[in-house]
Order: sequence, then C-alpha cells, then structure tokens
Amino acid sequence: MPSPTGSAATDLDTLTRPSGGFAMLAVDQREALRAMFAERYGRPVADAELTAFKVETVRQLSPYASGVLLDRQFCLDAVLEADAVAPGCGLIAAADEFAGDDREFVATVQIDEAVVPGEVKAAGAVALKLLVLWRPDEAPDGRIAMTEEFVRRCKEAGLLSIVEPVSRGPRDGSTWTPEDWNEGVFAAARELGNRGQDLYKAEVPLHGGGDEAAVRRGCAELTRSIDGPWVVLSTGVPHEQFPRAVELACGEGASGFLAGRAVWRQVIGADDQAAALETYAVPRLRELGDIVDQVVTNR
Repeated sequence: MPSPTGSAATDLDTLTRPSGGFAMLAVDQREALRAMFAERYGRPVADAELTAFKVETVRQLSPYASGVLLDRQFCLDAVLEADAVAPGCGLIAAADEFAGDDREFVATVQIDEAVVPGEVKAAGAVALKLLVLWRPDEAPDGRIAMTEEFVRRCKEAGLLSIVEPVSRGPRDGSTWTPEDWNEGVFAAARELGNRGQDLYKAEVPLHGGGDEAAVRRGCAELTRSIDGPWVVLSTGVPHEQFPRAVELACGEGASGFLAGRAVWRQVIGADDQAAALETYAVPRLRELGDIVDQVVTNR
C-alpha cells in the first residue's frame, strides 16, 4: 500500500469543514454497487469497472468533501496509487468484511483482519469505519463485543473510530415492518451509541420521509441516545429528500452526513462518468455541504 506525503492526525477536525460540520463522501459500497451497475447495464460487471468508477468519483468529489470513505476490496489501494484524494479531505478506511446470502448483500459483518490499522494510518488514513448489523432476534453480546474491539483497535493505532449500526430484519426472515425498522434504528443507538466511538453514523428515522415533526423527534431521540457526535447516512432515503433529511437531522443535533448514493447515484451507467459527476454529483455534494454549514453554524 503506497504512502502519500504527510502523516495522519487523529482529531475530528481532520474530517470536518471549517463550520465544524461533517460533509463526507462514502464510496465503500461493494456488491450492492455491482448490482446497481448490473441493473443499469443489463450484464455482469467486473471488479475493474467498480474500481474505475470509485477512483474517478473520489478524484472529482473529494475537493468538496471533508472526508471520504473507501473499501479495501475495490478501491483503497487504487485511490492511493492514483493520488485521487484532494488535500484537506480526510481518508477513512472501511474495516468491515461483508458476507451475503440469498436475501441480503450484507447478511453478516466481521472486522476485516486484512485492514491493519497501523498500515492504513501510515498510508494516510485518519479513521476507520465499522458497519454493525442490529437484528431483533440476535443477542446483543456479539455486536457489542465487536464494536468495542473495533474501537479499542482504533484507539491503539491512533485512528478515529466511526461506528455505523444499521437496523435489519430478523435472521429467520419473519415479518419486519417499516415501524419495526424504525424502532431498530433507535434500539441500535441505545445499545451501541456509547461504546467509546469518536463518531456514530446513523440511519435517518422514518427514512427522512413523512411528517417533519416526526422526523425531528426521531433525530432528537438519536441525539439523546448517542454519546458524542453523529452523522446521517443516505441509504433508504429517496434521492430528492436527502437534503431535507440532512437539514432536519442537523437541526436536532446531528453534525452532518457520510453519504454515497444520495450524492452519486445519478452517475451510475452514464456514458461519460466524469462529465456526469461534474454535472450531477458535484453540485449535489456542494448543496449538502452548504446545508450542513448553515444549520450547524446557526444552531
């Protein structure tokens, strides 16, 4: 893994804008991203195509992001070799290893032992991220232990820890309603929001839709449950509603976003990806960053 010039700091300021808010870009999607491309192209999608998309996305968008999240499987080394991360954009490495099944692209998660904290820090990373699946029919002990071990490794290496619990249906496939999902978002925050992490990445209550007051109440509940700063992700939030979701969440205590699809989804399958990134994704990311700045500064 090549090492860029400079050393990585471990203060949250390495991932924030001057306003103190987070406007971070996620490019660590794996098989879910392959499926998005395959649906658009109507054919199998090679690893190299995913890597090329990720490198170009980082090159074009990182000048407007306060941080960028990369995965080992498809792009971390390639992005570093291309020197694609803009100065001032903090590098986050995904430290999670996914396994899918016939129902989910991500059915189980474990800490990726191939992501060695000391090595990624030497390569320029300032933080690691861990996805954690919260399921109502699984005992909490395993996910709590994994989260705490992840945080311990980050602290030991002098890296920031970003924990991303997500609400998922029962392992046995039994009934799982939107209301159940929403309650899982809150239960995950109560269970995993005080494990010593530096930053918590949360799903938007109600997927950001419906009554504004209800979304605000949900975000305020997350603020009460999470010990420390938190940001929202964009999965499940309709593309056109994500700016509103960011504004409402930040108004109730969130400090920004770490999002991917809500920024670059329109680029998938474009004949000229570089041009599409410039046309669609750059303005979108700048808009979201402006929202964070305005709300965080004025609250």
